[in-house]
Amino acid sequence: MDIVFTRGEATAAEVNAALPDQPSSSTVRTLLRILEEKGHLKHREDGQRFVYGPTRTRAAESKSALRRVVTTFFEGSFADAVAALVDTADGKLPAEELKRIEAIIKKARTK
Repeated sequence: MDIVFTRGEATAAEVNAALPDQPSSSTVRTLLRILEEKGHLKHREDGQRFVYGPTRTRAAESKSALRRVVTTFFEGSFADAVAALVDTADGKLPAEELKRIEAIIKKARTK
């Protein structure tokens, strides 16, 4: 998905070329097909090639993916997810990041 978002659209060959330790082309085509079946990608035909593009914005996909991560790994607890992110920063969060997090929490309290 990152490759498709970065390029705007991409063929299976372009996705494969951008991946480290390139998997087989059939593996990439299968993953693109699955992402399309799940509604994350759409394709158009360009001759015999399928050109894939995202169905939603990166921001919308990011929020959806994060919700799945919180549900799957943190039993739905946003606090536990934030704590894990902060803990992995080894106490080295830049002041501007801390201010931004504080502002987000403040805004959430007023809703």
